[in-house]
Amino acid sequence: MAKIRDHRELVVWQKAMDAAMQVFEVTRAFPLEERYSLTDQMRRASRSVAAQIAEGWRRRRYRAAFINKLSEAEGEAAEMQTHIEIARRCGYLSDPVAAELDTVYNEILSMLVSMSKHIEKWTP
Repeated sequence: MAKIRDHRELVVWQKAMDAAMQVFEVTRAFPLEERYSLTDQMRRASRSVAAQIAEGWRRRRYRAAFINKLSEAEGEAAEMQTHIEIARRCGYLSDPVAAELDTVYNEILSMLVSMSKHIEKWTP
């Protein structure tokens, strides 16, 4: 594995950023009455996944801080899965789009769990 020098080189961060952009796009079609509730929650949580990963990467010299940020990112990703299901049940997301987003967040969660389990690979 090549030495990663920047959080933007992490595949998990790249996936989280792509997912956040996809969430931004799909929530543009949500009803206006959801602007300050579900739309806002989904956008904030999706952005937070990538932000927590980036922040954790910069704190990785402190293992506990790094693990905490990875855990925070996990929590935000799981929150996204709940918001996705709510949006699907409300009819704001089609089944295929909801399934695609859910799969992406499952992949992100898996990567975060793997990083946490093998923290020695990621910390100096």
